[in-house]
Amino acid sequence: MSWKRRVKKKPMAEINVVPYIDVMLVLLVVFMVTAPLLMQGVKVDLPQAPSAPLDEKQDEPLIVSVDKAGLYYLNLGKDEKVAKPIAEITDTVAKVLRQKPTTPVLVWGDHSVDYGLVVGLMTQLQAAGAPSVGLVTEAPRESNAR
Repeated sequence: MSWKRRVKKKPMAEINVVPYIDVMLVLLVVFMVTAPLLMQGVKVDLPQAPSAPLDEKQDEPLIVSVDKAGLYYLNLGKDEKVAKPIAEITDTVAKVLRQKPTTPVLVWGDHSVDYGLVVGLMTQLQAAGAPSVGLVTEAPRESNAR
């Protein structure tokens, strides 16, 4: 009888990472699908610089203002200084945007007004048909104490 030598195999010291890659790709897909659903908010186009002027080629913007008392104003017509209910403002904005869809819509909010009022106003304006609503800010004042 001939004795055949058995060759002993060395134990493999490598980790099979293929299942981990599969799990990682599944988690990536799950997060990509659920992340947009978790984020809620109002889409806002903020200016690149606080003092950047509007493009002269654009239509005159509709400016909706909120004062510190929470009253709303629209810069359209002769009653610019008269407070109006939000429903009337959104109806007017919707009519203007049906005629001129490229009209920019801007919001001026007093610095002491509640943030929720401004966000609510922006949501109402978007529901009225404004594709984007911009926020108007003042240029920062330079300090003399240098």
